Amino acid sequence: MRTFRSLSLVDAKRMLEAGEARAAQLGIAYNIAVVDAGGALVAFARQDGALVGSIDLAIGKAITSRLFDKTTATLAELAQPGAPLFGIGSSNAGRVVIFGGGLPVRIDGEIVGAVGASAGSVEQDIAVAEAAAAALPA
Repeated sequence: MRTFRSLSLVDAKRMLEAGEARAAQLGIAYNIAVVDAGGALVAFARQDGALVGSIDLAIGKAITSRLFDKTTATLAELAQPGAPLFGIGSSNAGRVVIFGGGLPVRIDGEIVGAVGASAGSVEQDIAVAEAAAAALPA
């Protein structure tokens, strides 16, 4: 029998709390999404006042990161004209989000899901996503 590890709801809630804490430090209301190993949404938080347009972006970043097992910032670099993945942003029915703020989540080196954050600058989005991922044991 084949098994795989995935994020649980308890894991996702812990991640959301850590991401929300980092967002509070930045003084920005955030949208944060956590998906499981299969790329399905496990938990989502929209802080009061967070940009409505960033809801789909946070979810899309998490899904994109899990689909390709890369950070969305890395995918953004690889998707530039002349780069190996140019055009990837049009794949998967246009749901691929290729700017920073999404990253795979690993436990013991195994990808178990992903997180996406959106509302600030790309650098701030990455910081919130990294804080969320850091809430779990490496």
